[in-house]
Amino acid sequence: MLMGCQSNNEMDEEPETVDVSNQQKVEVVAEDLDIPWSINKRDDVFYLSERAGSIAKVERGEVTRQQVELEKSLSTAQEAGLLGFVLIDDGTKGIAYYTYEDDGQPLNRVVTLSLDDQKQVWVETDLLIDEIPSGAFHHGGRLAIGPDDKLYVTTGDATKPELAQDQNSLAGKILRMNKDGSIPEDNPSKESYIYSYGHRNPQGLAWTDKGELYASEHGPTANDEINKITAQGNYGWPEITGTEAKEGMIPPLVTSGDDTTWAPSGIAYADHNLYIASLRGTAVMQLNLETNEMSTLVSDVGRVRDVFVDGDVLYFISNNRDGRGNPAEQDDRLYRLKIK
Repeated sequence: MLMGCQSNNEMDEEPETVDVSNQQKVEVVAEDLDIPWSINKRDDVFYLSERAGSIAKVERGEVTRQQVELEKSLSTAQEAGLLGFVLIDDGTKGIAYYTYEDDGQPLNRVVTLSLDDQKQVWVETDLLIDEIPSGAFHHGGRLAIGPDDKLYVTTGDATKPELAQDQNSLAGKILRMNKDGSIPEDNPSKESYIYSYGHRNPQGLAWTDKGELYASEHGPTANDEINKITAQGNYGWPEITGTEAKEGMIPPLVTSGDDTTWAPSGIAYADHNLYIASLRGTAVMQLNLETNEMSTLVSDVGRVRDVFVDGDVLYFISNNRDGRGNPAEQDDRLYRLKIK
C-alpha cells in the first residue's frame, strides 16, 4: 500500500523519529480476527468491522462473529470490503462504509445497519450516500462522529488523482453529513457533502479536546501525511506532495519524507498526542502536537489498521492477514496498552 505525509508552514523538516517501544507492556485482548478495520467500544464490549463482511463482537476476550447482510455484494478488490463502522444510538444501530461492484465498476456507499439481536446479524436498513467513486485501490473508508454530532467520511481518489481537485466528485475528500444522510446547513456549501478536498487516500480522523480535526493520509510511495483539517481546505493532491507548496493549498502538519513510508490508517487523540496506526511502518506511532515530534510507541506486531483511546488505555488492531502482511498464528489481534 503506497501512502504519504507532508509538513506544514510551521514545520518544513521531517519529524524526528524516536524509538520508545513499549512492546513489553502490550496485552492481547482478542485473537483470530478476520482483517479487522475499525474499533468501536460500548461499555466493556468491542465491535470491530471485518473486511470480509462481519462485525466481531469481543466480550471478555471471547469473539462472537456477527454477520452483516448488505444490499450489495462486497467487492473483493484489494483494500476493499466492509471498511468503516461506527455505533450510534443505543449500540444496536450503526453506520458502515463498504465497497461493492456495479457492472464490474467498484463503488463505495455509506449505509445504516440495525442489529437483529436474536440472530446476531446486522442488516442494512437505509442508504445515506451512494456511488462514491472507487477503483482497484484508494477506497478511503474511515467514518467518525465529530464533537458536533455530524458524520465525517474519508474517501480515496479512486486511483484517479485528478478527482481529488474536482469538487463535483466525492473522491479524494473528507465528507460531512447528518446521520440521516442529509447535508448540514453549515457545510462549506449547502449543496455539497464536501468538507475538505485534495486528499489522496485519507484513512484516519480524530478531534482534540478543543474540537480541532486531524486526518492521516497515504501519500505516493512515501510522503505520508498528518493534516490539520479546516472547512473548505484544499490539501493539494495531486498538485503538491511532501514539503511542496502552492498558493491556496494547505501543506501537511508533518510528513514521512521522500524516503520513508508509514502508511497511516486510523488515528486517535489523547492529552496533546495523536496515536497513529501504521501499516507499512508496522507500528503504533505517537505525534506530540505541542512539539511535532513523531515517535514509535509500539513495534513488532505487524501491520496496524486502527487505534482507539479509552481513558488511559490505547487499543489497536493488527492487519497481517490483509494480503500484504506476514501473519503469525492466531492473527489478527486486538491489543491493549496503558498510556501515560
